[in-house]
Amino acid sequence: MTIGVPKEIKVQEGRVAMTPAGVYEMTRRGHTVYVQKNAGLESNLPDERYIDAGAEIVETLEEVYAAADMIVKVKEPQEREYKLIRENQIVFTYFHLASNEKLTKAMMQTGAVCIAYETVIDHNGALPLLATMSEVAGRLSVQEGAKYLEKPQGGKGVLLGGVPGVKSASVIIIGAGVVGSNAALMAAGLGANVKILDISLNRLRYLSKVMPANVETVYSTRYAISDLVKTADLVIGATLQVGMKAPHLVTRKMLKEMTPGTVIIDVSVDQGGCFETTHPTTHADPVYVVDGIIHYCVANIPGAVPVTSTRALTNATLPYVMTLAENGWKKACMSHSDLKQGLNVVHGDIVFKGVGDSLNLPYKEWKN
Repeated sequence: MTIGVPKEIKVQEGRVAMTPAGVYEMTRRGHTVYVQKNAGLESNLPDERYIDAGAEIVETLEEVYAAADMIVKVKEPQEREYKLIRENQIVFTYFHLASNEKLTKAMMQTGAVCIAYETVIDHNGALPLLATMSEVAGRLSVQEGAKYLEKPQGGKGVLLGGVPGVKSASVIIIGAGVVGSNAALMAAGLGANVKILDISLNRLRYLSKVMPANVETVYSTRYAISDLVKTADLVIGATLQVGMKAPHLVTRKMLKEMTPGTVIIDVSVDQGGCFETTHPTTHADPVYVVDGIIHYCVANIPGAVPVTSTRALTNATLPYVMTLAENGWKKACMSHSDLKQGLNVVHGDIVFKGVGDSLNLPYKEWKN
């Protein structure tokens, strides 16, 4: 199979979908890999390393799409890429279609096979291709929160960990999955007082055993969220409904009861955001203020640390890329239920129910 690895064109996205190590594993199995010139540069992966691994370097985005049977990306196709995707081509990337009707309809019109990293679900119910970037996003959310709490950034002027004789900051984390638990560990490590909320008692029981003493678990209700955010210094939204739009758990009304200079970070922004006042931002212009509350809603948080993120992502995606290349998408999805659940749009049809339900568009079950 021919595999295309384009240079990401989303604003300030430094990740690349495959490392030279990944390319080597594909080429030694007889597959051809086309990598766009300088695709890995911001991840400290120059073209020479890809060439040594057996890749063919091509100049333009158009050449990559024209040559490849399967496109392997990091972020969802941007508008410039829509017209380059062709019928029957496999596109394997983070799509987050449930919050983007325009992208969904564009992918339906291409006739391509769209397989979303974020809905690949393994036999344990885990999300192996989302988890790795969720780890990065959860940890980085705390770093960004600490920065924007500084007075020169418009924040309250609060140090997360405090100092002896001065209380630590209050950090509220809504959602105790991979993002939330990693954020809690980072915030606790910096000395903050952390409360992490979730609707799963089993998850809360587990976290209460393994988290540091300065992390408190709280059962998540609208009342609990409304009460806790009033005195919070940093609020991190980390909710997830697989393949579906995120629910709004922090409302505009709640913002008015929070202290000006409080920072809220919506890691769920890719799925529409769990704050009512969320809209996507970029690393170039990451924050905005509503009712005195600083919003950080960057839609590709791990892209800020591409050297780490690219390697972590390839570690997770490479086995799936191999399976698709060796077997073709139909056989791979028939024999691997995790990949089958990654199917979102196939030949013009939405085949993942959560996407159809979120966008109020027709859903059609994909049959082998």
